[in-house]
Amino acid sequence: MVSEFETRVAAEMNVRNCVAMCNGTIALELSATALALRGDVIVPSFTFIATVHALWRVGLRPVFCDVDPDTHTLDPEKVEAAITPETSAIMGVALWGDYSGERALREIADRHEIALIYDSAHAFGCARELGGRKQLCDLEVVSFHATKCIQAMEGGALLTDDDDLAERLRLMVNFGFSGEDNVIHLGTNAKMNEVEAAMGLTSLDALDQIFGRNRDNLLAYAEGLENVPGLRILTPDPGTKHNFQYVVAELDSAKAGLTRDELVAALRLENVLARRYFHPGCHRMEPYRDLFPDAGQSLPATEALAERVFILPTGLDVTPDEARLIAEKIATMVRLSASVREALSDCDDPRLPGFLYRFLSPLEGV
Repeated sequence: MVSEFETRVAAEMNVRNCVAMCNGTIALELSATALALRGDVIVPSFTFIATVHALWRVGLRPVFCDVDPDTHTLDPEKVEAAITPETSAIMGVALWGDYSGERALREIADRHEIALIYDSAHAFGCARELGGRKQLCDLEVVSFHATKCIQAMEGGALLTDDDDLAERLRLMVNFGFSGEDNVIHLGTNAKMNEVEAAMGLTSLDALDQIFGRNRDNLLAYAEGLENVPGLRILTPDPGTKHNFQYVVAELDSAKAGLTRDELVAALRLENVLARRYFHPGCHRMEPYRDLFPDAGQSLPATEALAERVFILPTGLDVTPDEARLIAEKIATMVRLSASVREALSDCDDPRLPGFLYRFLSPLEGV
């Protein structure tokens, strides 16, 4: 089943090789090891912490680079400026399934003779550019965690068009074994198991249904929130194949009358599980906060997005009608922002997220 799963994933992602693994984080670590990276790797801070942890755990130094405020992906100009003789790779992130800037990053990597890896955990089934999906990086990692739209309960995979690199990775995921009792390479136990692969195959069977529902939900949200002051919904380029896994919103508090955190808290109290992403940025989490205390000075777009971005519920368990209802709730909250803020300040509901405590005068300093 693992073999079948790898074959189908490779076909869906239009790559020569897929090496399935126990999870995406281990896949990220092995990607760096397989490419024999050393020194510094340029990486965004506006990403899930695993992207950065994977580098640090294998002895690499993450160099945080700012993102484009419109796409939320690495800004190629900032990447070019961050390269030094110690840089061995660029770690791009296809955030929200968006490969914006990858072609420019490929050109930069080639010019400086360094590797280009992509964390594509969000991007299974997404096209790189209008009209097709041709891998431009040396290798990329996809995730099949239970939170992903195509999931195997747990799991990940490394994808590459480099046959030699794929063969090396196949040795590395299984202790370096070549055959029954011949170890020819340093390795670990990173294999995907048969049960996970079976679950992954059922997800692939439902791919069109999952992607279609996600698309319909996004369209319902976008329509319902189109005229809400200060609110922006990110939408993929028209005509590009996409999984529509995340409904991503940005809130301008000056225009909306509520902060992102206040709106998310108010939605939670309405039993809508909205969530802020990726707050506060990896550079403000340990151990990087202490290791690189001044990193935020070069990350203005990242820090602004960390205070503005949140995601809304979607997936097969959410219908477009429910998405429209949630959109109506958000529009009402923004319209009545002063009343919502006052109600939150008096609220002692146990569902109130802990991150809102700083707004509540009785708990000041907690």
